[in-house]
Amino acid sequence: MTREPEPTVSSFLAKRVEAGDFPSSVYLIGQGGEPIFTDAVGASVLSPYQITANPGTIYDLASLTKPLVTGFLCVRLIEAGELKIDELVSKHLPEFARPDKQLITLRQLLTHSSGLPAWKPLYILANGETEQVPTVIASLDLEAPPGTRVIYSDLGFIILAFVLEKVSGRSLIELAHDELFSPLQLKSTFFKPDLARQTGIAASELGNTYEQGTCRQLGGGEYASSRKNLIWGEVHDGNAYFLGGAAGHAGLFSNAFETFSIAKQFLARTTKLLNPETCRLFQTNMTEGLEEARSIGWQLAMTRDSTAGTSLPPDSFGHNGFTGTSCWIDPHHDRIFILLTNRTHGRPVPFVNINSVRRQFHALAVDALNAMN
Repeated sequence: MTREPEPTVSSFLAKRVEAGDFPSSVYLIGQGGEPIFTDAVGASVLSPYQITANPGTIYDLASLTKPLVTGFLCVRLIEAGELKIDELVSKHLPEFARPDKQLITLRQLLTHSSGLPAWKPLYILANGETEQVPTVIASLDLEAPPGTRVIYSDLGFIILAFVLEKVSGRSLIELAHDELFSPLQLKSTFFKPDLARQTGIAASELGNTYEQGTCRQLGGGEYASSRKNLIWGEVHDGNAYFLGGAAGHAGLFSNAFETFSIAKQFLARTTKLLNPETCRLFQTNMTEGLEEARSIGWQLAMTRDSTAGTSLPPDSFGHNGFTGTSCWIDPHHDRIFILLTNRTHGRPVPFVNINSVRRQFHALAVDALNAMN
């Protein structure tokens, strides 16, 4: 097992840095439970001073929080008998006991088929009161009847975190630490980084320009407390920031090696924290006939235009993060592909869509692994 750079992959990503897609990138390509290739290119911070990225650089994983933490914790509680995948959300959150939402299930939240909208500025709608978030989300109009469409929704995973906290009696941070971070002995994975960690973390956007624009488009005006400073060492996502830095949809920070350690828990042959038979759930399409193929917390590679590309088997599963991160898992070959970038740093909006980069990364990575076997 080499744990060395893969020249073709490193060269490709270095060219994308030069092209301005993102200022830095760290990748890890693993197989059989071991890292095989890893490297870092570019600068994790461009301003106020430049810091060169390294394989241990920590990134804001953004929506990778959904499967790696929230989805995982839901499955842990399901295995423990504390939750049932098809039970009603309203059983735990009475705010959802209303005619249009009383039949929404945990499975529908986990597969983005609840009908909830994709995103809303909760920091505006809740008037700065975080405890009002479940009520605010429950009061929103559904965009489709539950179970009839896949609508990728931050709001659904925010609600899942409230369910987890209600059932466990622990905060999301405590639950993640107790059930995931501590058992795996993770030292560079957390919510709400300490200030002392800042120089080891890749920087994000200057201010909340992107979300401010989205708020204006929705007619919500500008959030009075929106950040104007460089977002560096704190969560980029505005709703997660409002919720204290830890939420069901965003807030997780980690490096490539520890992201790999978490990703291994979703594979039957390498998991230490789940029952191996449970891992089949992550490669099972639970939204057949709908817009996307979705399993618990993950998108499947069989989804049209998936960022997995055509190099991964159809039931491979993965996820992207808005800040420029991704993790894809091939359960047939026990392969894990992690690509971390900070595309929101050092450039004005609009940010570069890097989906084609992700697909090419997977193609080159598969070629490299196949050449070894």
